[in-house]
Amino acid sequence: MPLRADADLAEPARVRAWARAKLPDLAEEELADTILVLDELVSNALRHGKPPRRVRLVWLPGRLLVEVDDSAPTPAVPRPPTDDGGRGLALIDACASAWGQDLRDDGKTVWAELAKTQSVSERV
Repeated sequence: MPLRADADLAEPARVRAWARAKLPDLAEEELADTILVLDELVSNALRHGKPPRRVRLVWLPGRLLVEVDDSAPTPAVPRPPTDDGGRGLALIDACASAWGQDLRDDGKTVWAELAKTQSVSERV
């Protein structure tokens, strides 16, 4: 079952802790990239999306898919960096092998795919 993320100021920390618990066998560098991508996707959903919000980690052969759902139909769009933000999708693009979004009538899923070189004994 995916972890449900709510618009709580402490929520990104809770999601990071959840992900670390689900990914105990990842090398520290891979875990750091995964947490960074997850944190950016969750922060964007909390800042720009609408409830309900959900996050999933999905294992595929040789890669991990990070998915964040929200009910805002507005697509995620990279924007120029400012003092108020605009760096999140650029960070995701730098860390992930691919990222994108699936738009629906009831919202969207923004996802990022990360290559994983290490096998993981516990699947999410």
